[in-house]
Amino acid sequence: MSERVDGAPVRKPHVKLVGEDGNAFAIIGRVRRALREAGASAAYVARYSEEATSGDYSNLLAVTLKYVHEADEADDE
Repeated sequence: MSERVDGAPVRKPHVKLVGEDGNAFAIIGRVRRALREAGASAAYVARYSEEATSGDYSNLLAVTLKYVHEADEADDE
């Protein structure tokens, strides 16, 4: 089984945010891709997008960190 009942992936994916394009649309795109690759349902990915775009940039970051783990340089190795 690759997803939980609510459509979430079994494990939150790691997404590199620091040192990447800080554009809100770029962040949303990276997170959506990571969620899909981790096995999240289309509804779960849509829920992320809706929550992430429901406020300002600070809201985007807070919501993003609710759905994924922030990757660090150690994750690149």
